[in-house]
Amino acid sequence: MKVEIWSDVMCPFCYIGKRHFEKAIEKLPFKNEVEVEWKSFQLNPEYHNTNNEDLYTYLARSKGMSLDQAKQMTGQVVEMASNVGLDLNFATNIPANSFDAHRFLHFSASKGLQDQAEEALFNAHFMGAKDIAKHETLISIAEELGLDKDETLSVLKGDHFAEAVRYDIYESQQLGVRGVPYFVFDRKYALSGAQPIDTFEQAITQSFTEWKAAQPTAQLKSLNKNDDAVCDENGCEI
Repeated sequence: MKVEIWSDVMCPFCYIGKRHFEKAIEKLPFKNEVEVEWKSFQLNPEYHNTNNEDLYTYLARSKGMSLDQAKQMTGQVVEMASNVGLDLNFATNIPANSFDAHRFLHFSASKGLQDQAEEALFNAHFMGAKDIAKHETLISIAEELGLDKDETLSVLKGDHFAEAVRYDIYESQQLGVRGVPYFVFDRKYALSGAQPIDTFEQAITQSFTEWKAAQPTAQLKSLNKNDDAVCDENGCEI
C-alpha cells in the first residue's frame, strides 16, 4: 500500500509528523508492505533569503508579530519535537527557498534514497544550521548518502526534476491540500498535520486492511494435462 506525504523542508511540523508516522509504522506487523513516497510542497515559493534573515525575524515580519512572540511560538514547537527525540534549534535555523531541495529529493528518489535524503535535509535545516537553498549544502548531503558529487552538481546546475516538483504541487492543489504535512493513504484517506502516533496507527491500519482485502488472490488455474516431469518433496516423477 502506498502512502504519499506532501511536505516542505521548511516546515517543522513536517519533521515532527515524519517521526510520528515512523513510530506508528514500526508498531505494525505489515510495515514492510507499506511504501512511502514524499511529495513536494512549498510553503513560501516566492521567498529568497537575500538579507541573511534569521528565523525569528522572518516569522515576525511574515506573520506580523513581535520577535518575542516569534520566539514563544517556536518554543512550543521545540517542546513538541523533543517528545519524539528531535532537538530543533530555531536560534540557528536559516529560512530558505526549498525548490532546489525538492529537486534534490526527486533526484535522490531516482536512486532509491528519497527517505534518507528527506531525513538528512530536515536534520540539516532544523539542527545543523545549514542553508538548504545552497548547492554546497545539498552536495554535502549527497556525498553523505553515497550519491555521486558530479552527477548531483549537474542536476542542481540544470533544470532537472523541476517539472516533477511542479507536478507534485499541482497534484496537491487538485487534492485540496492547504497545508503540510499532508498524508494520503492509498489515494483513499487523508490526514493533515503532525497527528499523534496512535492516530497514524489507526489510519494506516484501516487503510491497509481495506487495501489488502481488495488485492487479487494468488489462486492460479493450472493448464497441465498431467503431473509428469515434476520434482517435489517425494522425489522426481519419471
